[in-house]
Amino acid sequence: MLSDGRQNSPLSSRSPPDHRANRFLATLEANTFAILEPHLKSMILPRGTVLYEPGDPIRYTYFPHDAIVSLVDVMEDGRLAEVAMFGREGLFGLLSAFVSREAFGRYVVQVPGSVSRVPIDHMQAAIRTFPTLQRQVLAYNEALLAQAYHTVACNALHPVEARCCRWILSTHDRLDQDALPLTHEFLAEMLGVQRSTVSTVLRALQKSNLIEQFRGGIAVLDRAGLDHAACECYGKIRYRFERLLPGTYAEPACNELGSSTTAIKP
Repeated sequence: MLSDGRQNSPLSSRSPPDHRANRFLATLEANTFAILEPHLKSMILPRGTVLYEPGDPIRYTYFPHDAIVSLVDVMEDGRLAEVAMFGREGLFGLLSAFVSREAFGRYVVQVPGSVSRVPIDHMQAAIRTFPTLQRQVLAYNEALLAQAYHTVACNALHPVEARCCRWILSTHDRLDQDALPLTHEFLAEMLGVQRSTVSTVLRALQKSNLIEQFRGGIAVLDRAGLDHAACECYGKIRYRFERLLPGTYAEPACNELGSSTTAIKP
């Protein structure tokens, strides 16, 4: 696993979907997108790729297509805790680049897939030039801060079973498939619990016919059931994104406090 910008990067050059597979880029006005497009580069990110370590200089802003990337806080003893998740609804590598240009934590690919990236200098120049882009970036940053806020509260107050359902739903939202390439080890790291705890939770979810486990991942069988079993944080995070970035989901959720019960993809 190598940080962004270092030699021998694992990034592949094969052609992924076009840049507007990312929903943030897809909603940009034509003249704004035209400024960014010449500087955007598409690539494939393998699972486990570390794009930034804590304190690394931010060189690029990334726009995921079907890859999912987690921002995790790394403790001195090596333990991890997920702070935020990034998928096709948004971008990463911008919020901490406004002043310090240093990564908050470790940005690691949890689901492999394609992304677009643009040099941070070009992204910041476009933000200064186009007020509509600036407003959209500010809206996304507010939604992202709300996600981090609810995640912190969720990790402190809610049982691991409900948190696991929230995490599965959030991943399912960002993919066009029910089969999710999520291992027990990775889920344990993201949830900040032991692998044995995750195994127990997933067995219970499978016994309830909410998911099915297979080698190297899980399949969502009953999204509505997972939604019912998840904590309130899933609905609150989703609601905030819907309000600030209407293009995130195909349809609105029920309300701020209740999460959606239909298989909707952002």
